Amino acid sequence: MLDKINSPADVKHLSDKQLEILADELRTEIIKTVSSTGGHLASNLGVVELSIALHRIFNSPKDKIIWDVGHQSYVHKLLTGRKDRFSQLRQYGGLSGFTLRSESEHDPFGAGHSSTSISAAIGIASANAITGSKDYTIAVAGDGACTNGMIYEALNNCSKQHMRLIIILNDNDMSISTNVGALSEHLARFRTSERYFSMKHNTHKLFDSIPVVGSGLVKAAKGIKDFGKRLVWSENLFEHMGIEYLGPVNGNDIKKLEIALNEAKTSEKCCLVHVQTKKGKGYEFAEQNPSKYHSVGSFDIEKGFVTNGKDSFSAEFGKIIIKHAKRDKSICAITAAMTDGTGLDDFAEMFTERFFDVGIAEGHAVTFAGGLCVGGKKPVVAIYSTFLQRSYDQILHDVALQGLPVIFAIDRAGFVNSDGPTHHGVFDVAMFRNIPDVVVYSPENYADLDEAFTEAFKSIHPVAVRYPKGKCNTKYTDYIGTGSDLEFVDISDKVDVAIISYGIITKNAYDAAQILKQQGISARVIKLKRVKPIDIDKLQTLIATAKLVYVLEEGILSGGIGEYLKANLNTRTIVRAIDDKFITFGKLEQLHRECGFMPEQIAAEITKNYDKA
Repeated sequence: MLDKINSPADVKHLSDKQLEILADELRTEIIKTVSSTGGHLASNLGVVELSIALHRIFNSPKDKIIWDVGHQSYVHKLLTGRKDRFSQLRQYGGLSGFTLRSESEHDPFGAGHSSTSISAAIGIASANAITGSKDYTIAVAGDGACTNGMIYEALNNCSKQHMRLIIILNDNDMSISTNVGALSEHLARFRTSERYFSMKHNTHKLFDSIPVVGSGLVKAAKGIKDFGKRLVWSENLFEHMGIEYLGPVNGNDIKKLEIALNEAKTSEKCCLVHVQTKKGKGYEFAEQNPSKYHSVGSFDIEKGFVTNGKDSFSAEFGKIIIKHAKRDKSICAITAAMTDGTGLDDFAEMFTERFFDVGIAEGHAVTFAGGLCVGGKKPVVAIYSTFLQRSYDQILHDVALQGLPVIFAIDRAGFVNSDGPTHHGVFDVAMFRNIPDVVVYSPENYADLDEAFTEAFKSIHPVAVRYPKGKCNTKYTDYIGTGSDLEFVDISDKVDVAIISYGIITKNAYDAAQILKQQGISARVIKLKRVKPIDIDKLQTLIATAKLVYVLEEGILSGGIGEYLKANLNTRTIVRAIDDKFITFGKLEQLHRECGFMPEQIAAEITKNYDKA
């Protein structure tokens, strides 16, 4: 059946039996592909019927469907003419794992971060209202997104004017970590009230069937609907905000979904349809453990996904903070719905009263940490680099400006491979470098990581410790240490060229130096463990005999370390960093090659410029 689906129009006239077959084939295709490419599995398996229903009731791309975060858009991609490329999901040059405007006209708004869909949808719907368009705009947001304040900012603006705006609240009672907060409790009350929506629909059907007076009875019934709802529940957050509420609806039942969506289309104001889906539906392993199967690497379908153990920077961070927390009862940990991803699962169990999962609320997490500091605690905010961008003002205004020694454990620094430009952690160094009195460490290995946090817990200033996804480099050489700020190694006796780098990409600098040695150029590799502040005098001494300085940086050029060193070192300096562009998704080697970060590329660039020195 899936072979016959080349556009959304092809699903509109399928029979019930054909729809059932299509749903099964979509799940099979997603499981097969994700088992090979990795990706977001459980959430996509849960929205198969919802995706089908949306494309049967609405007319994409004329009607705009916006998927919050975008990670649950796999079925949407398969139904909108991209199935022939689906095997290249998250592969270099293939399909993005998120919605992407440049990929398809059916992706009207790109995403990767949470809770942006409703704001974008309001903008599109408002533009349509201004021009007189009758097109619908549909935002699909998960219940986890409702832990982010931006959702409420958007909802607060939904009733400003008449808009053809429909919000689908995909409630699978899960986010990446367990949902927290008052909104989850509010939704839990809704989950017991499906009888209201069923009663309303059945009453409409009955009245409509009565000749002549039926339509009048429907209008009369609308006049007393508020009374009926009060018989079922006492409070509805959404309708208090001027939004019509429909639901809960079984989100894995196409017919019930179509009834609800058609009802939503008749609303004279913004309408929210609350659907309940089963995360991981159709794949037993994912149904049993949806959190584990939220995002997975490649796996054997018959055996299920097996994690690679606890050898990673995230896991090592978890061990380090537990070690310090056992000695110091003032240490607290904060995460924004990423308990497992940041390696804090064991800490959360051991120190329940000192662990805080604030939901997808990065700005709140940072200011909350500032408050903990004022209260005499030592908070560690564990957060992905890409998500920390969302709290820049709080870091600047609520922490740094007030001189509060919050520690930022910045996971996923540098490239994150297949997740792509929405998730690459390449902006944090430039972001922190421009904030006064903040110390920034960028460890290359676990020993550096441990040392950085030891220094951080002693600091009277805010400290950021940034580290990459995955494992550390295996030991490839012995560096000569000069304290907690930097180390260096000489490839041969003299120093013709100094290569300065930091973090895990320093290995590429070392490998490039080995290539240069074969060409008769001797290099000193300097690894910065602390990238802010930098002791320029010490660095100048280490490069004194070099004719050329080469800075290698897995981050943006503008505002980065290379730019700073080039402006402050006396020796001719060239910088290899990301120059004013977003980097796509793919394997690490592919991304490094695109950026000129491979050892042979580095050596070639140094050789070319060394001849001119």
